[in-house]
Amino acid sequence: MDTAKLELAAQRYREAETALDAARTDLQAEAVAFLRDTDERGAQATVVRITGWTREYLRRLVKSSEEKAT
Repeated sequence: MDTAKLELAAQRYREAETALDAARTDLQAEAVAFLRDTDERGAQATVVRITGWTREYLRRLVKSSEEKAT
């Protein structure tokens, strides 16, 4: 039995998963930095619109980043 295609697909999946995790981490960091660095009214709504995340998720994300910083 030839498993080369299965092994290739599994490897591509692992690589894609790793890339997605890295992109998620980058996006979270950029969102938190944007919210922290701006006094702009409606900044949270802007992040919600761009990311598709909820306001509650953003609040938890910011809180988590503040806890990690201390």
